[in-house]
Amino acid sequence: MADLTLSCGLPPGPDFAELAALAERLGYHRVWIYDSAPLWEDCFVHLALAAERTTRIGLATAVLIPDQRSVMAMASGIATVARVSGGRFRACFGTGFTSRLAMGQRPMTLADLGRYVAAVRRLLAGDTVVVDGAPARMLHADGLAAPRPVEVPLWISAFGPRGAALAAEAADGIIGPPHPTLPTATILSGTVLDAGEDPASDRVREAIGPWRVVDWHNAYATKGAEGVDALPGGRVWREELESLAPEGERHLLAFEGHVTHLLPRDRRLLDHIDVKHMVGGADRIGVQLARLSSYGFREAVYTPTGPDVPRELRAFASAGRQHLAAN
Repeated sequence: MADLTLSCGLPPGPDFAELAALAERLGYHRVWIYDSAPLWEDCFVHLALAAERTTRIGLATAVLIPDQRSVMAMASGIATVARVSGGRFRACFGTGFTSRLAMGQRPMTLADLGRYVAAVRRLLAGDTVVVDGAPARMLHADGLAAPRPVEVPLWISAFGPRGAALAAEAADGIIGPPHPTLPTATILSGTVLDAGEDPASDRVREAIGPWRVVDWHNAYATKGAEGVDALPGGRVWREELESLAPEGERHLLAFEGHVTHLLPRDRRLLDHIDVKHMVGGADRIGVQLARLSSYGFREAVYTPTGPDVPRELRAFASAGRQHLAAN
């Protein structure tokens, strides 16, 4: 059984650095930050602020969106966070599924993702790459940046056989299904119940709801009316959304509050969400974490939401410590 570390994932926002410091005190292995320009503030700024507030906890991205930054801007940002964090940084990239759909664009292809990550890796190594038809290299003078090569693990988030093959070729690790040769992380949501608490209580549904309604967001963005109407409560959810914007602008509403907030139309879906997976007392959470370890995952990234994120972080860390101590 692979050893499992417990990390957390949080959106970039005004309280990110404070929550990262709390996560460090609670013993989380790493804090991952989200990246989506239409939804959140700049992740590199908040990583730098968190690096100043912490000394031990690892920092990572889940996940960087290539088309939001040129390869040179990305390499420079990665080098900056690597320096200010004292080498605690891991950069993970994705195809921009949510970010690009929220702007009415298709996600980038896996092939384009692979080329982008390869170019960033070469820039961090101090190599020359071709950017927009011309040679480019990190030209930062001594004292203005860490000297090249800048040693930062580069991961990708990818799924399916093609994603696994790309990861083996281009990445140092993967967010996705357990990989046969690379360390693998998985992202999960959930909450630890108070003594005697009903898993279907309002507190539980508010705490896990932002992540559990994502299926409706994704179904509408990728499959349209037919896709979301096939889900429980989907037709009513869709009709309310479509009443708020003309057809060409509805993609702007599909991901409102995505994985952080519940809009009124999302809250009406809470009767249909899963309140079993990663919901339970500390012992139950420990058992479910143990299963992740037995499947081959090396890192579980807990993504707390709801009105009291510090409470969620504390409770899950306690459950995680019990699990890790027993294994």
